[in-house]
Amino acid sequence: MRYLIATDGSTLGDEAVRYAARQAVAFDATLVIAHVLTPDSELIDGMLVLPGEEAAVEEGERVLENARSVAVDVADGEGAEIDVETQLLTGRPADAITEFADETAADAIYVGHRGLSEEREQVVGSVAKSVVDKAVVPVTVIR
Repeated sequence: MRYLIATDGSTLGDEAVRYAARQAVAFDATLVIAHVLTPDSELIDGMLVLPGEEAAVEEGERVLENARSVAVDVADGEGAEIDVETQLLTGRPADAITEFADETAADAIYVGHRGLSEEREQVVGSVAKSVVDKAVVPVTVIR
């Protein structure tokens, strides 16, 4: 079994990783942790520019490594081992998450109810809601 957990590195994202890791340990599943890079783009002289591209990748890798540590700590606390894979994705978060879940034959998706975008978006859990709407596998939303 393969469980996909999407995290943005927020506190709630870490809670979602903990929950998904406990489920992966309980059901002997591989935990696939994904982070979606969504750099702000600009049009400058008719060309699309993605500012901070290298910094965004470095931050994404840091988010994934932290999430891996969280998952391993959960497994260690339960006296178990966990198989963890990580993946940086790009694009619109809900689309990237559900497409990756399809491509990798994920059996379930876990997402936080709301993450770092909370300050920018007043729509409650817009990414989580979109994942629920688009996914073809069970989605668990962690609150």
